[in-house]
Amino acid sequence: MRHPLTAIRHICHAPVLLLALWASVAFSAVAVANDAAVAVPGFWGMELRTQKPDLVGARVVRFLTDDEFPPLHFAGADGQPTGFSVELARAACALLELNCTVQARRFDTLLESLADRRGDVIAAAIPIRASLRERFSVTAPYHRTPARFAARREAAAVVPTPVSLAGRRVAVVRGTAHEAFLATFFPRAEQVPVADLAQGQDSLKEGSADFLFADGMSLAMWLNGAAAAGCCGFSGGPYLESRFFGEGVGFIVRNDDTALRDALDYALRKLWENGTYAEIYLRHFPVGFY
Repeated sequence: MRHPLTAIRHICHAPVLLLALWASVAFSAVAVANDAAVAVPGFWGMELRTQKPDLVGARVVRFLTDDEFPPLHFAGADGQPTGFSVELARAACALLELNCTVQARRFDTLLESLADRRGDVIAAAIPIRASLRERFSVTAPYHRTPARFAARREAAAVVPTPVSLAGRRVAVVRGTAHEAFLATFFPRAEQVPVADLAQGQDSLKEGSADFLFADGMSLAMWLNGAAAAGCCGFSGGPYLESRFFGEGVGFIVRNDDTALRDALDYALRKLWENGTYAEIYLRHFPVGFY
């Protein structure tokens, strides 16, 4: 499966979840894109402060990516790799005064290419998991996709809680982390299992479901597009519990290249602090999903 942004299923206590939600992400001052307020997330706490690395005489750093997963990485009009991950990589190189190249490879070959030293860093949507950390070293995440509820307009005033969703019909894609999360924390909701997100969107729009629980980024694109026809909006959330929805996406390097990882962590934090991260974010995510 390409771009496997699936989650690990574990059970945790609901109050802990709510605290973890806001501890997991900070927000810049809300920015404006296309006349709409967009909250720009940040993932760099005080404990992640690092010293500026000494990279005098550093080699050319070869970034590897995939060109078929917009808006994170895709082929631009000129055929060259671009996207949120790629632009962040180039901005990090500029800040660190590194010479860097970016090469697109098939997604399912990226990790082996890195292991075989055909590149130095992966800038692609490979989710951070324990199995990834066993083989490679990863920066702090620079992107996370929250889970969100979408509701029909007449139900949008209902804030999702275990009590308020009791008996409410909630569409959710079967076999996903979203389904597991819903069953764990909203057990009295009436699940409406669907085969895929498109079916869930149709169920919500047509009224056979009161809510849809799914990936927030995909929902934002749908809610603000012509297909939704203004039927629905976000309600509650966002939900970022890593034991269900993963740790996010970071730059990946080999385990013997921790100096490069530390340099990229430093660069990502500085790009967040100086506003460059927000500028790049808004170019690729003009519709808010937090």
